[in-house]
Amino acid sequence: MQLPLVFDENPNQNPNENPCSNENQHAERRTLNAEPTHVLFVRHPRARRYILRVGDDGTVRVTVPRWGSKREARDFANGQRAWIERHLARLVVDRARRPPQLSRDDIAAGMARAKRELPPRLRELAALNGLAVARVSIRNQRWRWGSCNRGGHICLNWQLVAMPEWVRDYVLIHELMHLKRMDHSPRFWKLVAAACPAYREARAWLRAARSS
Repeated sequence: MQLPLVFDENPNQNPNENPCSNENQHAERRTLNAEPTHVLFVRHPRARRYILRVGDDGTVRVTVPRWGSKREARDFANGQRAWIERHLARLVVDRARRPPQLSRDDIAAGMARAKRELPPRLRELAALNGLAVARVSIRNQRWRWGSCNRGGHICLNWQLVAMPEWVRDYVLIHELMHLKRMDHSPRFWKLVAAACPAYREARAWLRAARSS
């Protein structure tokens, strides 16, 4: 079934009028399964063709070249209905996969648990590998699971405590091996493999968690 695109517009308006003749952007409303959304026409002086994008908020945006007309912009959007439908459906799936937002209390509790559990385990693994950690910090980071500097200071993401122990240990060992090599060269990965034989499986788990 094709995606219906319905535009609210003035029937007396010239269909060849530039959609942004008096301003840089012009919004029209469309309906998708009775849910109103916006189609935003934006004229760009350097655009050489019509460009269609769907934003994270579900807004459909059509970039119109300087010479473009409203009729052509509308026809272009209508001709891309299947593409729009696929991308809007993907947004619904992506939003369903996103974990719920943590409250401040949840983060505080997770940080407290991480401070209790992660430093002792890190130092235990360090001792097993003949290493010494100068300092351990627990942080609330969005993208990094851990880091290590040349001074032996290791920072860990508190969310590691929510992972399986074998995945958590891989992250700790990964940072510990940076005390020997501050790079990701083949020699570094040999050190990781010797200390954590299942590191490939752990990395795959982390990639899957990041994309979910």
